[in-house]
Amino acid sequence: MSIKDLRISFKIDDEYHAAVDGVDLEIMKDETFAIVGESGCGKSTIALSLLKLHDMSYTNIEGEVDFHDVDLVQLSEKELEKIRGKEIGMIFQDPLSALNPLHKIGRQLEESLKYHTDLTADERREKAMRLLVDVGIPDPEVTYNSFPYELSGGMRQRIVIAIALSCEPALLIADEPTTALDVTIQAQILDLMRDLKENMHSSIILITHDLGVVAETADRVAVMYAGQIIELASVDELFTNPLHPYTRSLLSSIPSQDDATGRLNTIQGAVPTLANLPREGCRFASRIPWMSEVHHEENPTLREVSPGHFVRCTCYKTFYFEEE
Repeated sequence: MSIKDLRISFKIDDEYHAAVDGVDLEIMKDETFAIVGESGCGKSTIALSLLKLHDMSYTNIEGEVDFHDVDLVQLSEKELEKIRGKEIGMIFQDPLSALNPLHKIGRQLEESLKYHTDLTADERREKAMRLLVDVGIPDPEVTYNSFPYELSGGMRQRIVIAIALSCEPALLIADEPTTALDVTIQAQILDLMRDLKENMHSSIILITHDLGVVAETADRVAVMYAGQIIELASVDELFTNPLHPYTRSLLSSIPSQDDATGRLNTIQGAVPTLANLPREGCRFASRIPWMSEVHHEENPTLREVSPGHFVRCTCYKTFYFEEE
């Protein structure tokens, strides 16, 4: 998938405000590409917009999303329905709201198979059973005939993953797939996604705010802030040589056993609202007020500072933490 100059705006009081502002990304075959950032930065907005899952009556999407030589932005709803669930699978953030409470799991597992394949009813049931086994459901027969409310959070998340994988998509979009799960179930879900990716040779776009999940699963990482990509690198490069002040601030806020001070670093301020989002200059400048304006570019661009490592704004060259 190739994303070029993606701009996603939402209507507020009859005016459109860009929540994602000029994003360029390349998703390679067989890779796990993570998009990270705090709440409100625009990462889930990208995930939902790739398949136009927002309410388009108040959403405007511009740019190109090239998938298998087709621009998804230009497709009609009917054309997108042929791609959703078949060539691109989606793991939603909240499995309880993603599943229909009025239908049994078996019916929901078979829905994509019924729409996108020529399998008979018996073949769909057989494949649904195999999917339940593949995602680690211990008693597939019972689960097949259960309603979502009868399952635990981890089981529901496995069902959502099974539905997303049912038609063996080339690309899997995982929007915060482990947010509401305890750490033991998180580890199981991440192992499951890794194994399925290797077996099916699918690419994964992983949307998360959890840097631990990123370190464990991703090949490359894009760090987002206020609707823009501010740093892009391989996972090893990002964790060993973070450059942008925001990336360094995020990493420094992770609790560490080696920190003798016992203090938890925090980032000043908060992500600005859409209506108050600065459209010029470095968008992170207000959260590092101890650095003067001369350290920031007037119109920051994403530059390659080393092979495969991109950073926005030259403020990274002179950045220091306030306590330093």
